[in-house]
Amino acid sequence: MPERTEAEIKLAVKAHYSEVGKGGSCCCGPGAGARSAGVLSLGCGSPVRYAGLKAGMTVLDLGSGGGVDVFAASRRMLGSGKVIGVDSTPQMILQAREAAAQLGFVNVEFRQGELEKLPVENDSVDIVLSNCVINLVPDKRKAFAEAFRVMKHGSSLTISDVIADKPLPQRVKEDLDLWSRCEAGCLTRQELRSSLEAVGFVDYRERGESMWKEEGEDIRLVSLTFSARKP
Repeated sequence: MPERTEAEIKLAVKAHYSEVGKGGSCCCGPGAGARSAGVLSLGCGSPVRYAGLKAGMTVLDLGSGGGVDVFAASRRMLGSGKVIGVDSTPQMILQAREAAAQLGFVNVEFRQGELEKLPVENDSVDIVLSNCVINLVPDKRKAFAEAFRVMKHGSSLTISDVIADKPLPQRVKEDLDLWSRCEAGCLTRQELRSSLEAVGFVDYRERGESMWKEEGEDIRLVSLTFSARKP
C-alpha cells in the first residue's frame, strides 16, 4: 500500500464525518456515536470535566462536531463568557448551529476551519478543549502549534483522545479507513508529550484513561485525557 499524503487523509476523514453528520456510522472510542440532548457526540472522553472552566472564560473546542462539548462548556460557565467550536466539516457546522438555536445557546459560535490553521485570533483563548479529534489530523505538531498561538499566556488545554502503547506499524498508518476510525493517527505517550513540548507547552499531565480495544500485532489502544499549559 502506498504512503498516504496529508491531502488524502484529510479528504477521507472529512468524507467520513460528513456521512456521520447525515446519520452514518462512526467508530471513534468508547461510547462514540451517542446522542446527548439531541446532539451527536463522537468523543472518547470528558475534557470539559477536567478543564477547570470558570464563568466569563473564552473557550475553544477543536473539532467540535455536533457541538456537544461546546454546549457542555457553556453550561459549566452558566451561559457566560464565550465558547467557540471549530470543525472542518460543513455538515457538522450546520448541525451544531441548528442545535444551538434549538437549545437556546447564545454564547456559542461555530466556525469552519482546519486545526492546522485555526480561524481564531492570537492570544485570545483561556481554555482549549478537544475530544477524539487530534488523532484525525496528519500533522499533529502543527495543530498543537496553532492551539498554542491562540491561547493566552498561562492558559491550558485539556484533550481526550486515543493513544497507542507502541508505535503503529506502517500498514496501519497507511489505511485510510483506520484514519477515519481514530486508529491510524494514534500517537504513543512519548510522541504525544514530545509534540506538545516541541511547540512550547509545559506541565504535561495525564488526567485519566480507559482501555479501548486491541489492535493487531499486540498494540493496545487507550482513551486518555491529558492537559498542558502555555507558560
